[in-house]
Amino acid sequence: MYYIRKISQYKLSKGQVAIMIKQNQELLNRLHVVLDAVVIYISFCLSYAIRFVIPFTRDFFSSAGYHRLLRQYQPMLLIMIPVYLVLYARFNLYKPKRFQSSLEEYKNLVKGNTFAFIFIMIYIVVFKVQHVSRSLLLIFYVLCMFITVLERFTIKKILEQARRKGLNLKHIIIIGFSAAAEAYIDRIKGNPQWGYMIHGIFDDNLDEDFSYKGITCIGKVRDLEKFLAHSSMDEVAITLSLDEYHKLRTIVNKCEKSGVHTKFVPDYYTFIPTNPVTEDLIGLPVINIRNVPLTTTLNKFVKRTMDIAGSLVCIVIFSPLMLVTAILVKVSSPGPIIFKQERVGLHNKPFKMYKFRSMGVQSASKEAKAWTVENDPRVTKVGKVIRKTSIDELPQLFNVIKGDMSLIGPRPERPLFVEKFKEEIPRYMIKHQVRPGMTGWAQVCGFRGDTSISGRIEHDIFYIENWTIGFDIRILFLTVFKGFVNKNAY
Repeated sequence: MYYIRKISQYKLSKGQVAIMIKQNQELLNRLHVVLDAVVIYISFCLSYAIRFVIPFTRDFFSSAGYHRLLRQYQPMLLIMIPVYLVLYARFNLYKPKRFQSSLEEYKNLVKGNTFAFIFIMIYIVVFKVQHVSRSLLLIFYVLCMFITVLERFTIKKILEQARRKGLNLKHIIIIGFSAAAEAYIDRIKGNPQWGYMIHGIFDDNLDEDFSYKGITCIGKVRDLEKFLAHSSMDEVAITLSLDEYHKLRTIVNKCEKSGVHTKFVPDYYTFIPTNPVTEDLIGLPVINIRNVPLTTTLNKFVKRTMDIAGSLVCIVIFSPLMLVTAILVKVSSPGPIIFKQERVGLHNKPFKMYKFRSMGVQSASKEAKAWTVENDPRVTKVGKVIRKTSIDELPQLFNVIKGDMSLIGPRPERPLFVEKFKEEIPRYMIKHQVRPGMTGWAQVCGFRGDTSISGRIEHDIFYIENWTIGFDIRILFLTVFKGFVNKNAY
């Protein structure tokens, strides 16, 4: 068995190193707690100096000023520091930072500091603590936030540099080669600051000379138990392909028998191309195939409120322009001012979308047969201008008021093309899980008019899965600055 040659690389000395690393990690976590306590104390002392000492031009470290700080605020500090540390732990600020993004850590830090500040204020009121400066506490809140962010940024950079140099590494093996294994290896190889070293793959279907990005096959699954008994791996990542899941229970038992930490990376990339959301159904883990933030009641309420308020404001602002456009449309050619066209909206339900008419009146069969193309003879002179500048879209503000549409979202399509694209383009129908929009992420990124449908859908799905209020505001600003006039709008 060729895996024996590999085992020789991980004898007792490697196990001793692993134990030392784990002990150092525990020590680092404890030091981090102590460092946070020191930072909180220093932040309070500096806040005291800013509030009381500097205005009176006294030295902060004068005995009188410092003793007054100790006498007046020391009892509260004895409560404040533990409260901060407990809340930091509650918001996952002491969990390993190998995979944690800086943004996530800083968000949790803001939450921890804010809840601690609120707790201290409630404590002061409930226990009627006397002679406590509210302005001092406010300065402390801001200063502590700034210094703890700086502290954690520094620690993260130091640890990342150490891991890049091969220090504090985690040694892992992979079981099963699949799309999940490729994705796992790609991410670890692309992020050396995580400090992971992959020693090889165990798979029954790979040859001895197999290699993927420098990671080789070092044995069959039957060899796994002996390998773990003679080596000291920190983690095992199980990345079996879907057709090998029947081996999962046996493999997990072997890994847990050796005492090694085991992870399972599901091989769902062939049919779930994005990050799924998991939920706990009274102890039963459930994987949602797609994350759609706008399905929650709160998010729907917030977005609908913004839509109504925003559309009312826009109607008031653009009412003179809409009046002039209506007159020009009526004068330019015979027919109605407003053109109503059936589109497919939320939950695949059809609705009538409003536009200023930009073409001559034609039969429904001719109108529905194709998109508008460059130099389309059906478009009037006024129509060319209002289509190019998106003025023809303004009546859709009333669609937003009615609830058929949203200000921001995937653009709706005609039923004829929906039926066509849902058979030709994977995941096309996902766009109908949210209200269609007057403008969207795809449009501000250039996918408007006669452009790639696949590219448009990719951007629509990205928007659906990553929706936030901030994202909507960003798209709105981009629409104002670059979305109204578009070279692909004919």
